[in-house]
Formats: sequence, structure tokens, C-alpha cells
Amino acid sequence: MSNDSQGSVKGEAAMMLSPSGSASSQGPPLSPSTATKPPELPDELVQAGWAKCWSRRENRPYYFNRFTNQSLWEVPVLGQHDVISDPLGLNAAPAEGGDSTLGNGQRKRRSSEEQAAGPNSVKRAKVNPFIFPSIPLSLYLHVYPMEVLKFFIVVVLSIYWDLDIQTNAVIREHPPANHLPPHPEIELQRAQLVTKLRQHYHELCHQREGIDPPRESFNRWLLERKVIDKGHDPLLPSDCDPVISPSMFREVMNDIPIRLSRIKYKEEARKLLFKYAEAAKKMIDSRNASPESRKVVKWNAEDTMSWLRRDHSASKEDYMDRLEHLRQQCGPHVAAVAKDSVEGICSKIYQLSADYSRRLRQTHLSLLQDPPTEACASPQQSRLVYCYPVRLVIPSPPLPRVELHFENDMACLRFRGEMVKVNRGHFSKLELLYSCCFFMFGSGANEGTGLQGALPVAVFEALNRQFGVSFECFASPLNCYFKQFCSAFPDIDGFFGSRGPFLSFSPVSGSFEANPPFCEELMDAMVKHFEELLDQSSEPLSFIVFVPEWRDPVTPALTRMEASRFLRHQLSIPAYEHEYRSGSQHTCKREEMYYRAVHGTAVLFLQNDAGFAKWAPTPERMAELMAAYRPASSRTSSLTSDWSPHPLGLVIG
Repeated sequence: MSNDSQGSVKGEAAMMLSPSGSASSQGPPLSPSTATKPPELPDELVQAGWAKCWSRRENRPYYFNRFTNQSLWEVPVLGQHDVISDPLGLNAAPAEGGDSTLGNGQRKRRSSEEQAAGPNSVKRAKVNPFIFPSIPLSLYLHVYPMEVLKFFIVVVLSIYWDLDIQTNAVIREHPPANHLPPHPEIELQRAQLVTKLRQHYHELCHQREGIDPPRESFNRWLLERKVIDKGHDPLLPSDCDPVISPSMFREVMNDIPIRLSRIKYKEEARKLLFKYAEAAKKMIDSRNASPESRKVVKWNAEDTMSWLRRDHSASKEDYMDRLEHLRQQCGPHVAAVAKDSVEGICSKIYQLSADYSRRLRQTHLSLLQDPPTEACASPQQSRLVYCYPVRLVIPSPPLPRVELHFENDMACLRFRGEMVKVNRGHFSKLELLYSCCFFMFGSGANEGTGLQGALPVAVFEALNRQFGVSFECFASPLNCYFKQFCSAFPDIDGFFGSRGPFLSFSPVSGSFEANPPFCEELMDAMVKHFEELLDQSSEPLSFIVFVPEWRDPVTPALTRMEASRFLRHQLSIPAYEHEYRSGSQHTCKREEMYYRAVHGTAVLFLQNDAGFAKWAPTPERMAELMAAYRPASSRTSSLTSDWSPHPLGLVIG
């Protein structure tokens, strides 16, 4: 019988230690054995995963749940949960005829700890995503060398996180947030309303302008709006000024009268030129345009069509030059007649979003047992603490059950007919970040995955090893590498380690990685926030920023960072010579996990003086970072050729 497991995840008290303080270290996690004694529990407890075990260290029995890794000294009671380790009550069914907030018995602890711990003290077990055999792996190499190597490459390299890294981010202590606690009913309704809003946008673009919505423009609209939104909903904008979104307006206007795609062949260029001339003429005839605009557009369109009928020997470059000339002549007139209509699209979508947000909040408040009252914002505390996740001031109501089953390597979660799938590795990761379950329902397949790509594992390892990075400024529970990060939805993600949106996050010191979504307004606001934080702090503070190297035209965020007085170093990684991890990594196939970057990536080091002294981008550190950016295929090939022993019996290259 193995000893009792000791979790590596520290409790809330440890998270709130002063940066200068220290926490007592915990022993390594050991899995309890359930085979020592036969089950001596009711059938319903056995079916729920409970088994009676014997603790050799404490010399008394305890109860272990193989599904949730809970350890209790007393007989477990179904339908109750511990509000400390499971604030949402996801691991317990609703209690019948009793108080659902009662704890589920006494948490299992050492006898030496019982004097200082209350009856609801928490012992959090560390769940390993996979277990290595107890025999050293090197012994298997003589018999099954290739099988072991394949196991190492497939299993070990597929783990995309390291939740044992302790954060060095320091913040000023915050009071609990006033967000409404999450609820599956609300998340499902929110997803349905967002899908409905997306469909309205599609229909308005078709009905008013005769075009498909620009790709990812709705998702960029959500990002751009949330930069300035002061409303209550974490996703739907409801209180923005101005009402007209510059991002949505710009992207729709760029596709009027038709969308201009990239051209490879001469015939495609000829066809695109004809379609543009025809669409411009049709649009100016059907709108309330001035006589001068009507005359200019019709003359240029007809002249272009006449040239196309007359000249069949033109090259691709001739067609593209003619198209650019036509756009310069007709574009301003076409934009003038479309301006009011496009503004109407932007305004309509925003008004619908605000209405959906109000309706959703009313429904959410009706589900709470004790609706919150409006309170003044608490002032920020002066005490410096290591960063900790968002905590909510409003307790969670009893939650309905979400069905869970497994299909091959996918975890399937179903609620009221809607289902999402997450691969088992990422589901185990969520169990590490929270005891069990996850409930967010997205839109279509691959929706929004093109707005951000995650950095490869080797790059995160180099950032942590060389520059002390332990925190991500833009992540989610599914794609984070470190256990602390900023994300868009504090009400849900806070239960998995999030500190909330980055623009509301004000660290005093620490080393951070920032790989923002590809939204110009958000990136510009991010840089402004960086400079304010660096200017205010005298403690070591460092931001390593990864942004697309868009030069035609250059983005305001990149221009501002390159001119910043805090810029210490800049690195340019050419297109197709590095890769990113898919934004749908939690659902996609293993062979689709990585993709080559089609544009260059700019890596910029923004640091104050103390941060530069502690994490300076020296040539040696930069060389290791560049080596880590090699595509995974070259790293795998070097793994198969260069062998070296590992203390645990693994093979590393």
C-alpha cells in the first residue's frame, strides 16, 4: 500500500503569501491503492467511484474516489460537496431534502495536520495525465526500442502544459469580483444568442450589400468591442462608445462592391476585374448617388468592359494594374453611397447584442437564490501578493448535471441536447485546474481558431528557462501552458486559474508572455497598457510580445512598440520557418496540431530597467529561443538520432 498522496497544488492561503514569504513544500504525489481490502460500501457509493482503503502511515481506513481523486477519512455522503475545493458543486449531485452547501465529510489529512485544520480543510491531489511504468524505461529499449520511442514521442510530446511552474507575477491584492457565477443554462443560452447574432450579421450583409460577411470579422468585432465595453456580460457588448464599430465598418467596406481575393493566374485576374466593374456599375445604379458619382463610375466601368472585350493578350500584371486604377476611380464614390447602409449594419448588430445582454442578465439573476445588490467598487488594496485567480463574491447556486461520456480519445459533454467534445488530454488538464467538468458551448467548427495560434511547447520551455516567464497574458484553460494566465471570461475561467482580461490586469512585477489575438484594436490597447505598467513599476517587469509582422500596411501596435522607450530587443522570425499550435488543439487530430506560419512573427522585449537587469535578452538567451522555434519535424528527427539517458529512465534528445 502506497502512502497518502500529497497534492502539489497549494490552497488559497498559499496563493496569498507575500512575495517575500515562503510556503512549506509538499511531498511528491503518490497514487493510493484500492486493492488492499474488498469494498465495504453501499453499491451506490461503489458505482460513484468510492472505495475503502487503508492508510499505512496513519494506521486507519480512508475512502478514495477514483473518478475525482478525493480522499476522505469519513464515509462519503452522496449529494454533498465541499465548497472550498469544489465551489461550483460539479462533483456532487443535488442533495435531496438537505442543504446543498454542506461539506462532503471531513477531508483526509495527516493526523499531525488535524489540530491546525478545520473539518473542511482541503487536500488537493495532483492528477497525472499519464503514468510511467515502475520499471526503468531503459530496460524496455533492448526489447521494444521503436515502440518505446513512439510512446515517448506521441505521449510525452503531446502534453502541452506544465502546471508545476510557480508564478513570479506579483499584484496588489484584490477583493472578490462581482461577476455573476457561471451556470450551464446561461452558457447554453449565451451560445445560442451569439449564434443567432452571427446569423443576423450574415443576413444583413447579404440583404443590404449582396456580399458574404468578411471572414472572422464577427469575432474581431467581439474582440474590438470588449476593449471599450463597460457592460455586464463577459461576451456580448452592451455599453460601447462609439456605437459604430470601426473594425466591422472597415472590414465590410473593404469588401464592397465585391471581395478581392489573392490572384495566382491570369484568367482569375481577368474575371475579377470584370466582376468588380460589373458590381460597381450595378451598385451605383441601385443607390441614391449624385449625378457626378453616377457619371464617373459608369464611365470607368464601361471603359473597363470595353477594354476586356478588345484586348485578349493582356498579362496578369496588366489586369491587376487596371483593377487598381478602377478601384482608385470608383472606390470613393462606391464607398460614399454604401456608407449609411454599412453603418446601419454595425448599429443593428450592436443594438441586438445589447438587447440580448439585458435579457440574458435578467434570466441569470432569476436563477440565483440571493440576487446581488448594486455595491460600490472596493478600493484596490496596497498589500503585494503573488498573483492568484479571480474569485467571485457571489456564491454559486446548485447546478444541474452535465452528462459526460467518452468516445475513443474524446470526452463528450452533453447538456440539454447540445454537446461539445474535448480530447482526453485536455479534459485531464481541466481536471488538474479544477476537480471536474467544463461547460462552454461554442459556435461552428473551427470558429475563431484563425484569430490566434499558440506558441510551441519548446518555445514556452525556453521562455521559462531563459527569461523566467511564468504567466500568459492571452490564453484560456484549454490552451494555456502555465497554470496562471489572463483570459476573456473571468466568471468561468477564474475557476481554472485565470486572472481575468489582461486589460484589467495590473501586475507590479514578473515576467510575462503576450501572444494576443489578431485584432488591431486589441493589440493597440495592449501596447498602451504595457507602457503604463512599465512606467509605473520600479520592480522587475518584463513583457515578451509575439505579434504578426504585418508591414503592408504596418499595424499601429507594431509601430508603437518599435518606437517605445521600453523596447530592449526585437527579433524577426521569417514566414514558413516557424510554426504555431492550432487554436482548436483541444479537438483537432494530432497530425493537425501544428501549422506553419504564413507570415513573419515579430518578437519584442518590453522591459523596465529592473526587468532588463534581471531578464536581459542576451545573445546566448536569444540563440536558445531561436533554436526552440525550429519546427517540430526537425526537433523530432533530432530526437531519433541523438540519444541521452534521463534520470527517470526516459530517452531525451
